Amino acid sequence: MTDTPEQYLARILELARPVESETVPLYRALGRFLAEDVIAPWPVPNFDNSAMDGYAVRASDAVAGARLRVIGDAPAGATCAPAVKPGTAVRIMTGAPVPPGADAVVKVEDTDQDPGPGALPATVKIVHRVASGQNIRSAGEDISAGARALGAGLRITPAVIASLASLGVADVAVRIRPRVGIMTTGTELVEVGASLGVGQIPDSNLHMTAALATAWGADVVGCMHVPDSPDIFRATCTDLAQQSDVLVTSGGVSAGAFDVVKESLDDMTFTKVAMQPGKPQGFGRFRDTVFLGFPGNPVSCYVSAQLFLRPLLRRMAGADTNHTVVQIPAGSNWRSPLERTQFVPAMIIDGAVIPTHVQAGGSHLVASLAATTALAVVPAGQDDVRAGDHLDVILID
Repeated sequence: MTDTPEQYLARILELARPVESETVPLYRALGRFLAEDVIAPWPVPNFDNSAMDGYAVRASDAVAGARLRVIGDAPAGATCAPAVKPGTAVRIMTGAPVPPGADAVVKVEDTDQDPGPGALPATVKIVHRVASGQNIRSAGEDISAGARALGAGLRITPAVIASLASLGVADVAVRIRPRVGIMTTGTELVEVGASLGVGQIPDSNLHMTAALATAWGADVVGCMHVPDSPDIFRATCTDLAQQSDVLVTSGGVSAGAFDVVKESLDDMTFTKVAMQPGKPQGFGRFRDTVFLGFPGNPVSCYVSAQLFLRPLLRRMAGADTNHTVVQIPAGSNWRSPLERTQFVPAMIIDGAVIPTHVQAGGSHLVASLAATTALAVVPAGQDDVRAGDHLDVILID
């Protein structure tokens, strides 16, 4: 029985076990996944502050044409600005606490004063009136104290680092990086940089898969090419599995005479998935390690990693496994196999999705991957794509 890509992924995710957590300094947390919810210890912002450079006033005083006496300054970080009384104003900078008595800020552009540094004026004329609360960021406007500020499973980006820092989090609980071992097979493969003989090609899958795993937050603990010998292959798998949470192979999962992966790991499940590229696949639990066997064709391997390795690693880290999917019209015409879901390496140009190679279904067109920013999805049952057809498009992170 042939699985759909969704059915096959569900079988893989059943094997996922969450990795443990550790606490790291905030500056080392980039790219990791939060292991637990982060609760706000205080409101953010934690005091009413000005959203503009201008003048803190009583809104009832700040009518157009009113002239107010300026009684002091409130720079950012100020702790003792004078209280605003009827008929007065305090010059205030962005981010400074709103002085007692003030309930609005008139931005400097709405007064008769010039922006920028200068001596404190004796008075300020209001050009445009303000309402109570205008140009003030209220305490707790972003996050209230005790609220869940960030959820477990969130990938830590520079923006998340900023949020954590604003909450006073100096050390953060994160999931440890899943350990990934990578193996390639095929006598035609040679190490990148070596001279090529007749029938030989560089081992691009080894480096590509390692790079993908690293980009998705894994720790690549082993990366090697193995000869087409069943005994050597299984022994290498055994050694690498002892160091790994996930073991990924490419090549040797089809129906060829020299498909060493299938021959060596006959206790794993090898099947066909209704997708193009990447129809032959393998998975299982080898010792205590999740095994994924991808095809050897570079584009097939790339698409397989996007669809199956990425969600597996994210599930292990407690993160959402879904890709970001948008609907975009096709920008060109191409064919698709009627009985399989097609995942076309593509790019988005002027709001349309276009295959990165004119032979949209080719599984060997590795040079086209460099321009790939998305996968255009053509569902099973559709054999023809026309420019203007709306397709689901997976955005590649």
